[in-house]
Amino acid sequence: MTFAPITLSQLESHLWETANILRGPVDAADFKTYVFPLLFFKRISDVRDEEATLEEFDGDAESALFSENHGFQIPDGFHWQDVRRVANNVGQTLQTAMRGIEQTNPHTLYGIFGDAQWTNRERLSDEGVARLVTLDEIPPTTTT
Repeated sequence: MTFAPITLSQLESHLWETANILRGPVDAADFKTYVFPLLFFKRISDVRDEEATLEEFDGDAESALFSENHGFQIPDGFHWQDVRRVANNVGQTLQTAMRGIEQTNPHTLYGIFGDAQWTNRERLSDEGVARLVTLDEIPPTTTT
């Protein structure tokens, strides 16, 4: 199964909603400090999921998990979906996941997530961070 790309209209809609969540507590000039890391984190998680498909390994689940079969590693508990499931301290969980991915992949992903202050609740409340990571996702369009 492969995923079809989203439309420009869908992307614009999600970016607009993200901007609406950030508007107020975060200066508009700093939106990119928050938006780009989220996009990278989501994409890295999606790519990792796509790489882990059993189809490529003829159903051999053990082979699909070998780190050699992936461009980078996402430690257990640091995937996008793991962060989405957290109800409290979402900013801390998000920051921990991003730093964990960077540390696990120092030669390819070091510093990729920037220096957004995900744990500064005066700047962006935990509720705001939760809203950012739980925006209704675009339903995947599959092609065969």
